[in-house]
Amino acid sequence: MELLYQTMCGAGDGLTSNKKTLTGAEWFLIFTCLAIAVALLFQNLNSVAWVSSIGAITNVGYCTSIWVVSVTKGKPDAAPHAAPSTAASSETDRICSILTALGIIALAFKGHNLVLEIQGTMPSNPKHPSHEPMWRGVKLSYLLIFVCLFPLAIGGYWAFGDTIDASGGMLKAFAKFHAHNTSKLVMGLIYLLVLISCLCSFQIYAMPVFDNMEFIYIIKKKRRCPRWVRSGFRVFFGGFTFFIAVALPFLGSLGALFGGIALPLTYAYPCFMWTAIKKPCPNTAMWWSNLCLGWSGIGLAVLLVFAAVWNLVKYGIDANFFNPW
Repeated sequence: MELLYQTMCGAGDGLTSNKKTLTGAEWFLIFTCLAIAVALLFQNLNSVAWVSSIGAITNVGYCTSIWVVSVTKGKPDAAPHAAPSTAASSETDRICSILTALGIIALAFKGHNLVLEIQGTMPSNPKHPSHEPMWRGVKLSYLLIFVCLFPLAIGGYWAFGDTIDASGGMLKAFAKFHAHNTSKLVMGLIYLLVLISCLCSFQIYAMPVFDNMEFIYIIKKKRRCPRWVRSGFRVFFGGFTFFIAVALPFLGSLGALFGGIALPLTYAYPCFMWTAIKKPCPNTAMWWSNLCLGWSGIGLAVLLVFAAVWNLVKYGIDANFFNPW
């Protein structure tokens, strides 16, 4: 949001504007208010289907725009490309860096945990089980992920190399090197697509929380949840996320650790759950497949947590409590 404001209302480069802007906490508050306002328009997870579609479209739009413009503009002279073998001081650091990257990827793909929530909202019967359209949706989702992330990663590293900052990522590098030779309209459109995508993502991830709050209310009160209570849940949760964002702005640097801790929820427990529910015959191919995949997920999670802790101990963490930036 700050980059969008500085690009459209400042000097145009999104980084070097001299106009006074808001603080990090104030930008967080504006985003939270926008997210809550959008959340008040929807009742449950089933009603945000078109929001998910808009989020997918904006994701494809800004990812494609960033890597296409970056590749078209060429490599900046100030963007070094160090060999992977020289980027780490030792073989242990290199392995831990790779595992840390995998942990961050695992955290990014934690949205898989919403698959069962989404499938639970779909009609299902023996003739038309819900897993068939759900499987088609999963394949389409992975196609969109491939279209978004692989060109962005390959084109981004080709264009910017080692200058991609861990906190700002590709978007910050793009603004740093190409804001001066890219039109305001293009830059503003990219930032706007990112903003819309974040607002849509908030709805998808927060709606199961809202549904669970309403479910608990219905169980305890034995009556339907009125609209003012539903709105209160959304405002409370939005305020809570705002408080966490302002109080603990360094949580992003713990992404690899959280990814390793949460990895079994996505890649291990479902295998054990399937085995416990379906009860396949022991020593069959399906039984061994789920057993090996489940324990492989547990082992990978242990490695990711170890690597994340290793990097935190070696490089430290800037625990800037209540000081977003």
